[in-house]
Amino acid sequence: MLQIGIRLHDVNTTRPEQYQTLEERAKTAKEEGFSCVHLALQKVIKGVTFDDAAMTEGLAMRIKRVFASNNLDVAVLGCYLNLAHPDPEKLAEIQSRYYANIRVAALSGACMVGTETGAPNAAYKYEPACHGREALDTFIRNLVPVVECAEQYGVTLAIEPVWNHIVWNADRAKEVLDAVKSHNLRIIFDPVNLLSVENVDQKETVIGHAMDILCDRIAMVHIKDYIRGDGKLISVAAGTGEMNYREILSFLKARKPYVMATLEDTNDHNVAASRQFILDEYDKA
Repeated sequence: MLQIGIRLHDVNTTRPEQYQTLEERAKTAKEEGFSCVHLALQKVIKGVTFDDAAMTEGLAMRIKRVFASNNLDVAVLGCYLNLAHPDPEKLAEIQSRYYANIRVAALSGACMVGTETGAPNAAYKYEPACHGREALDTFIRNLVPVVECAEQYGVTLAIEPVWNHIVWNADRAKEVLDAVKSHNLRIIFDPVNLLSVENVDQKETVIGHAMDILCDRIAMVHIKDYIRGDGKLISVAAGTGEMNYREILSFLKARKPYVMATLEDTNDHNVAASRQFILDEYDKA
């Protein structure tokens, strides 16, 4: 019952440029056996900035036709911009970009708009203040109008907890959900993104806690693996690192029927093996 997908910008990356269009990547994703995709427009359509002006109704209809013709769902339309940007003018531009993506998601039939949760600096880089109270309050305040827009369009907005961002663990994610109080605000669950060198040796506890307290609000899943190197965790394709996905997949099988789960950090050479690894583990879970 797992609906397994892929980031579309990870498809056809080693093939000639004519195979790296939206249409050709979607065709290949279907041929490789995927049922859904993570769509980051700026990474799959060349030469377009995808500012507010580009986010037209025509673009939405084009997206809808391309994926319908390949019998693929757009699991998530990615809009990974910094909602804790310290410059008020830049923040207003970022919020407007979210509004535009929400509108396109509504028109194109994308299942949700997905985002990470930023940093309290213009560079969108980790600093200790990311995990502080002020950063969280700022993020929540700036998130509220975006969620209100999602409600108006009937679109799900899903935030993704990441250790080096503001919403860095399951408890912070739950706090955001409780503060905003919207049925349109949900969670992208990426187990590896909850880990760091500081907590990786307790990964079963960290991930188990997230599955426990966020279960009802998990909208989709990102699947990848990790290795250790240079004092940090390095993301790699599922099945090529240290992750044990058996308990996670057992949770998905029991509690999340038909959930969409998109592979990350794959390439043209390992994608088939990574997909098969997850399907095999799911069968055993």
